[in-house]
Amino acid sequence: MDDDHMQIGEVAARTELSLRTIRHYEEAGLVIPSARSQGGFRLYTETDVQRLMVIRRMKPLGFTLDEMRDLLDVTDRLDAAPPTDSTERAALLERMGVYEQAAARKIEELRTQLTRAEDFAATLRTRLGHAPGEGASARTDTVRP
Repeated sequence: MDDDHMQIGEVAARTELSLRTIRHYEEAGLVIPSARSQGGFRLYTETDVQRLMVIRRMKPLGFTLDEMRDLLDVTDRLDAAPPTDSTERAALLERMGVYEQAAARKIEELRTQLTRAEDFAATLRTRLGHAPGEGASARTDTVRP
């Protein structure tokens, strides 16, 4: 193995994805190891790691595997050889824009959920502070928000 390639365990550690998840993304066609070792082990490059990081960032936003595949296709096509056909380039950028708008909507939804969760935790803290027969210092030592 050369310095340019990493085995799946190192990739998992760097991306904070499990081996199983990386293999699943490979089976789904989202990432393909750049090479195989003589023993048949998957070998990845820094480019593969960056691709997995994009996938990891898309997952919490609720993108499906098909949507991930489509967006990665768009970025691959734009990165490989920027289209000289302005119509094709505009179409690719429009597809990317749809994903950007979807990501922005999902981020707003997540912010709303986080605000509600923080409000709920604050309500619990307030209720704990008013619990009969309990001293505040005893509760703050044992209960964390």
